[in-house]
Amino acid sequence: MSRAARPRGAGGPAAAATRAEAPPGSSPAWAVATCVALAAVAVSVTYRLFETDVWQHLLVGKAIWQLGHVPTTQLWSWPAYGDPEVNSAWAFRALIWKFWTAGGVWGLFAWRWLTTLAAFAALWAAARAMGARGFAALLAPVACVLVYRTRSQIRPETLVAVWLALQMWVLESRRHGGPDRTYLLPLIALAWANTHLSWFLGMVLNGIHVLAAVIAARGAARGRARDAADPRPGRLALLALASFAISFLNPFGWRALWQPFDFALHWRGEPMFQAIGELQRLPLAALRWNGVAIVLILWPLLLLWHSFRRRRDLVEWMVALVFIPIACSSVRFLGYLSLVALPYLARDLDAWAAARRWPAWTAPPWRRAAFTTLAVLALGIPSWTAGGTGVGFGIDTRFVPERACDWIAAHGVRGRGFNHFHVGGYLLFRFWPERDRLPFATIHPEALRPADRLAYERARTTVPGWHALDDRYRFDYALLYRRQLGGDVLLDALDADSSYALVFLDDVGALYVRRDGPLAALADSFAYRAAPGGRAAIGALGRACERDTVLRSRAIADLTRQAAASQRNAMANSVLATVFMIDGRMGDAEARLQQALVADPDLPRAHERLGLIALETGRPRDAVRELERAARETPVAPGVEYSLGVAWQKLGETGRARAAFRSAIARDPGDGRAIEALRALDRAAGGR
Repeated sequence: MSRAARPRGAGGPAAAATRAEAPPGSSPAWAVATCVALAAVAVSVTYRLFETDVWQHLLVGKAIWQLGHVPTTQLWSWPAYGDPEVNSAWAFRALIWKFWTAGGVWGLFAWRWLTTLAAFAALWAAARAMGARGFAALLAPVACVLVYRTRSQIRPETLVAVWLALQMWVLESRRHGGPDRTYLLPLIALAWANTHLSWFLGMVLNGIHVLAAVIAARGAARGRARDAADPRPGRLALLALASFAISFLNPFGWRALWQPFDFALHWRGEPMFQAIGELQRLPLAALRWNGVAIVLILWPLLLLWHSFRRRRDLVEWMVALVFIPIACSSVRFLGYLSLVALPYLARDLDAWAAARRWPAWTAPPWRRAAFTTLAVLALGIPSWTAGGTGVGFGIDTRFVPERACDWIAAHGVRGRGFNHFHVGGYLLFRFWPERDRLPFATIHPEALRPADRLAYERARTTVPGWHALDDRYRFDYALLYRRQLGGDVLLDALDADSSYALVFLDDVGALYVRRDGPLAALADSFAYRAAPGGRAAIGALGRACERDTVLRSRAIADLTRQAAASQRNAMANSVLATVFMIDGRMGDAEARLQQALVADPDLPRAHERLGLIALETGRPRDAVRELERAARETPVAPGVEYSLGVAWQKLGETGRARAAFRSAIARDPGDGRAIEALRALDRAAGGR
């Protein structure tokens, strides 16, 4: 049967059903496949919350309810206290606080599920209005949610997703002959402007549809239109203008609407903003993320195919030409791209699958439903099982200085504090409205004055920059993030600054207090004498402990106290294990490494050291087990394969020992120990 003569969608792997064979809602197989896709959407946004911004969102929502109004001045940062405030996300924050008070962590996850399912349901309704009917169309929401999931933390964009989806449903259902619900557009715009600074994207979508309607009307007037002309393009234009006008109805007026343009024109080039990961360009490596290649590559290819084979969809072209470039320019916009792409991707996948010739055995609806389910699982499982963002429940507190804030509360630390900006939200959550415990910087860099933003980034990345900022403000304490990221030198700068004493340290937070002033007594009582906080000083400590037994004893005492002060003690136990190894206390070192792995199962080089300890204490079988685990780490630590070869050699497994030594040489052709060990094995074999 020719392609022109056969019905659409004979069926196949994730293929489209014909509209005649699978009308909406009439096929049980279709209903089951739709439920599978819906479940995949919900599962995809079910992973542990780890972004630290959630704490400031919650606190500001709490403050709105407690104060009885939306604050229009800064109440969150002590250097900027009283400055004008622009909080475009106030409505989201007020709502999320109620979800938190109603259900805690369950409330936050309920928010994620409800907003995601509402957004994707509206987008699916838009796709159906555009003609998506087949089984293949069900792969579009699954692919798109795998992109969106990276933006599904507790953030204002989760509520924006609902407004954007509703707007697309209104516009696309009207464009394709459905009911005219464009009277909802101003209401959506009003909600969006009070939810997030991305309000302008709604205006862009309105503008695209107005432009397409005008072009269609002109084409119809000239007799060249391929589609029926929009009978009421003027009404759509007026409602688009009304949507823009009503957006000014927010507590901050025009200043809230100006924020995204201020960022594009001024803030984006500042060092503090450039250091934020989500504001970076989308890396090519992102194409390996499940779903990203489908949205960024397959959708444009289908758009071209659809244009050449059937008819050009001017709206789809304009949406793609606007949203794909801005998503590539900033990771933050990737979630929006996944949302706007969904209806078009669903329709185009459906059309492409329906145009294929599929084997007859794939025609029954239940087989197509089975193939669709398998395709959904194949798409989703890699993301659902990924380390860090695999399916899970709860809040990951490894990135908030919980125990450090406990220490601050217990010991009365107050005054002018300095902090890494991404922990400022948690400080607020713990201590607001105490003025003498407000953070220096919050999760919003724009809340700081311009001079302070520049000074912050210089302090973070240079020692002179830290001294200049400290001379300006004379801080009483500093709460820093323990992991030094992106050229951060603050811990090293404070380790070397005799004005400060390190009084608390765990895997997340480092607390330094000034040695003179109101916190001098704390510095005298709790300062660590030997164990520093920064990477450079810890490396120097290990080398110094090899020579200085007195320093070694002091370091052991300090590190033991650090490990006892917090359950987040992997780093303290890890360094302590290294010092014990230097001291020859292999049993104590092994015990500390085991404790470190309980706190952080991914602790770098822990299994390597456990293997070396097992070798040293005459347990080659245990050494092989630990060193093989170390050899699977990325990157592999230097010398692991050589040590593994030694362990196999002690067990009499010369073939495996030889293979391990060869792996060591392949990794480092200059590894003299491995070369000599391999030669010794060859000589022994030749002698026999």
